[in-house]
Amino acid sequence: MIGLMGAAPGRVRGALSHAARGVCAGRPARGAGGAPGDVNTVTMRGGGPGPHAGGMAAKKKLKVQVRRVYEEPRPDDGARVLVDRVWPRGESKERAALDDWNKDVAPSTELRKWYRHDPELFDEFAERYRAELATEEGERGLDRLLRTASGSGTLTLLTANKDLALAHTRVLEEELGNRI
Repeated sequence: MIGLMGAAPGRVRGALSHAARGVCAGRPARGAGGAPGDVNTVTMRGGGPGPHAGGMAAKKKLKVQVRRVYEEPRPDDGARVLVDRVWPRGESKERAALDDWNKDVAPSTELRKWYRHDPELFDEFAERYRAELATEEGERGLDRLLRTASGSGTLTLLTANKDLALAHTRVLEEELGNRI
């Protein structure tokens, strides 16, 4: 089971539980710049990530949605993954109901501090963040995200950011679509 380091057994929901329940969001796909909570649908070739996943014949839709970690979990969340480098203030592991905490896809502390969620810096932030995702650590993190979501069909990227339009999750969502 993929889970949080140091979490007590049973405290983190397993990704397989989503597949067993048949959880899948049924909302329409969105384009870039959609409203928070909208869904982006991407196609996974071969039923999973990676070059050896099984060729072009098998295709599976993966729905990616972005939400704030402080929002209540929903039945259609699928695999819930926190993609921030630091744990959100005041949030318990139980209430967050995570399948994984993937720090490898979060912007570096240096980049996050430089950006400060300044709207005028977003384009440059996005470019620098994409460069971080292209590193070995970033590639591992992206692959891990796709593996986590492969059983559920839905991936919910969770962040503590208040303004999702200026959050790193916007870039991360695009990069996931580019990998598939």
